[in-house]
Amino acid sequence: MSESETESENETGEQVAKRTGQLESCQRCGREQGLVGKYDIWLCRQCFREISRSMGFRKYS
Repeated sequence: MSESETESENETGEQVAKRTGQLESCQRCGREQGLVGKYDIWLCRQCFREISRSMGFRKYS
């Protein structure tokens, strides 16, 4: 794609829908399923559970 084609797409306001499992993977182990993408964490649920306390998250119940 040339720069002029990219600019014309941005002018129309069209945005591409992005699904979690297609474009991202776990930053720690590379797994593509079960991602926690909130706050741009991008960790699978297993890795998130292991290191969440060191990141400052607390379990309330």
